[in-house]
Amino acid sequence: MTQTDIPRLDARALAARDPDTLARLKEAATGVGFFTVHDTAIPAPLVARVLEAYRAFFALPASQKAAVDMARTGSNRGWGAPGSEQVDPAANPDYKQVFDVGYTLPPEDPLAKLSVYGPNQWPSEPEGFHEAVAAYYARALGTAMDILRAVSAAIGRSPDAFDDAFDKPMALLRGNYYPPRPADAGPRDFGIATHTDYGCLTLLATDGTPGLEVRTRGGGWLPVTAPVGEFVINFGEMLQIWTGGEIKATPHRVKGTDAERLSIPLFFNPTYDTNVAPPGAAPVLAGDHLAKRFAETYVHLKAG
Repeated sequence: MTQTDIPRLDARALAARDPDTLARLKEAATGVGFFTVHDTAIPAPLVARVLEAYRAFFALPASQKAAVDMARTGSNRGWGAPGSEQVDPAANPDYKQVFDVGYTLPPEDPLAKLSVYGPNQWPSEPEGFHEAVAAYYARALGTAMDILRAVSAAIGRSPDAFDDAFDKPMALLRGNYYPPRPADAGPRDFGIATHTDYGCLTLLATDGTPGLEVRTRGGGWLPVTAPVGEFVINFGEMLQIWTGGEIKATPHRVKGTDAERLSIPLFFNPTYDTNVAPPGAAPVLAGDHLAKRFAETYVHLKAG
């Protein structure tokens, strides 16, 4: 398989519900589980701005980033040092660094005390970091919802079928910094090891550097890239459950190369108490699923 097996779709055609584009979207969602999208409502300069904000943050000394270390919290907000996450128990902890922010609820909201809505930690440097990330986060939420509506239409549901479930989204925005693959890295070392995303839909911006690989249904690996201003879209376990397996959560990984790489996924997930089980199945609360998977992944949240 080649890069051309990952469909490249026009967001304007998706919004217009163009039949041919929706057919290609359905094929991607129910098949390989990945596609790329261009001409969204997120301008390329905004993507470039937030990439540079993350780059400047990750370049800070570890001692300075430690002021917002998520390991000091009971949530996943702030900086995650190398080795802070282990997505595959058969692999070593991932050698990337991350910075996570999430949806903010007012303190009086009953859900605000839950760890999946934990308070954000903002570093004092670099200057403008908070503003750049918050601006991007707001635009990314809208674009992710637009794409989810198109996905719903593509699989024969009402475009607004999922809308009510996202009034308080457990939407996590992450900056990933992948350094060059360490010289002593072995077969159990990854920037991020093989995994499926946990939630519904992932909207991924990157700096254009290769590294992401998708596992094909035949067991091989397919590289996926997108230039700055275009996005990689994939689906998570929660949406696979919700659609009774129609939409696919596909394993993927980043082994790392000789080049450093930045990526910014928005993990777009519904409100905590949404039942994401298909009709007739035992209830599965979105928040329970997400909290369980976080506890299995983040080293500082692991039981024991």
